[in-house]
Amino acid sequence: YLAPFLVLFAIFTVIPVIMSFYMSFTTYDLINPPVYVGIDNYRELFMGDEIFLLSLQNTFVFAAVIGPVSFFSSFFFAWVISRLKFRNAFALAFYAPSVTSSVAMSVIWLYFFSNDRMGLINNILIWIGIITRPILWLSDTRTIMLVVMIVSIWMSMGTGFLVFLAGIQTIPKEYYEAARIDGIKSGFQELRFVVWPSMKPQLLFGSITSIVNAFGIFDIAVSLCGMPSPNYAAHTIVAHLYDYAFIRFDMGYASAVATILFLITFFCGRIAMKIFATHDV
Repeated sequence: YLAPFLVLFAIFTVIPVIMSFYMSFTTYDLINPPVYVGIDNYRELFMGDEIFLLSLQNTFVFAAVIGPVSFFSSFFFAWVISRLKFRNAFALAFYAPSVTSSVAMSVIWLYFFSNDRMGLINNILIWIGIITRPILWLSDTRTIMLVVMIVSIWMSMGTGFLVFLAGIQTIPKEYYEAARIDGIKSGFQELRFVVWPSMKPQLLFGSITSIVNAFGIFDIAVSLCGMPSPNYAAHTIVAHLYDYAFIRFDMGYASAVATILFLITFFCGRIAMKIFATHDV
């Protein structure tokens, strides 16, 4: 019964990961055979590629903000909506952005953060007198990361939110009754002493999803700011990987970037598993 899954998992996940790791020690342009170059790609990444170091810094900043904010926001809104009467309608509203193409949603956000007076936010700020000239939201390196973070957080809460909402609804009512007998009175006390401890599997899944989404940010930044973004202000590791893999066709170097990204996400995922797992991992 496990064979179909194991075969497909090996073909489409395990083998490509192993091949990518091998190609990270080669130079390969998709035409000529790979040539082994040792650790030259990794040496160039950390000692000669300033753009990669900048993308690494940007990615960690994005992940440090988007990951926790998306995770806790999804959990909080799931808890709030689970207490409302029309929870299904609110759940649909929160989940809809996650199943919509990020490119399509970026078109809407481009209207919000347009650099001219026709942009919705600039128009409102000028109308109420806060600013006198439009803010270059998507051109100014001081505001680009903020815009990308806002859009990324808004679009990343759907999946985690749905999992948290389902987890909250599966908590037995007896737990709440026992908690009230023990002296818990407010909703926040229920959240702390009943809901949070009862949702370790959902919290683990949500944390892993948030980590992967945070470190894998790419299409939103490219759709909003272009590639490369002004002064590489929103350049991420995945954007750097895409640049070398599908624009320069340097698959060896791109595989080295992918390996670094894999190690980072794997390490952060292990930390999440240690925090939220119900047993030793």
